[in-house]
Amino acid sequence: MELNNLTPAAGSVKTAKRIGRGAGSGLGGTSTRGHKGAKSRSGYSKKIGFEGGQMPIQRRLPKYGFKNINRVEYKAINLDVLEALAQNGIQKIGLKELHDAGFISKNAKVKILGRGELKSKLTVEANAFSNSAQQAIVAAGGEAVKL
Repeated sequence: MELNNLTPAAGSVKTAKRIGRGAGSGLGGTSTRGHKGAKSRSGYSKKIGFEGGQMPIQRRLPKYGFKNINRVEYKAINLDVLEALAQNGIQKIGLKELHDAGFISKNAKVKILGRGELKSKLTVEANAFSNSAQQAIVAAGGEAVKL
């Protein structure tokens, strides 16, 4: 075997369709595009949401609801999660500790909620606390610090 007699595997290379090269080729005339209409023209691209002239669904359905621009999204962290971190020897839990443990993303705001039981004395820093969570932290001898 030499470089001059290398060939691709049988059936791996197909010849390109030569469209629009006369009636004798079998691909002349309309060049596989069918007859007339927008789709047969060069430069055609369907607009997003176009339904052939029928009233599109996004215009048929009524507007509904609104987005509150003042809404603040909190990542909910419960007391049982704090207790699990305390079992690992962490006494001061803030946003950095929660991020390092993989519970929140870097810029997330955190609200501590009251599910679970807290036995450890902790200093907890968060953006918001539910009443039950704050009472549970204080009752365990800890401190709830709002950021």
